Amino acid sequence: MNATYTREDIRMKAKELAKMMAETEEVDFFKQAEKKINEHLRVQELIAEIKKLQKEAVNLQHYNKTEALKEVDQKIDALHQEIDEIPLVQEFKQSQIEVNELLQMVSKTISKTVTDEIITSMGGDLLKGTTTKSPYFDGGCQ
Repeated sequence: MNATYTREDIRMKAKELAKMMAETEEVDFFKQAEKKINEHLRVQELIAEIKKLQKEAVNLQHYNKTEALKEVDQKIDALHQEIDEIPLVQEFKQSQIEVNELLQMVSKTISKTVTDEIITSMGGDLLKGTTTKSPYFDGGCQ
């Protein structure tokens, strides 16, 4: 007999999975990198300067000062480039990518497993991704 789970059961399991993921090497490295960035004086100075220039850009845009806006945008781009060249920032961005890949892997695994379970429970063919009982189901949970 198949068990029936409630949305609450699934939500609780998702929370459990999220806690597990929060204790992975990828997430730990991300947290450490973020802490170092928050403590890195030059990075914080650059971020503050970018925010100041962004506010200035909004005002220039509001008053249609296109030449001045172009100049401010170039300064902002240069500051972003300077931040991106800091090794710590590169490590942080890489850690963001790795955490995102972990989340994507979990999402794809859940989606594929749900689809496979539907196909199997309906006597379908996993290789073709179709069920034998419904001509309308085409593996659409992925």
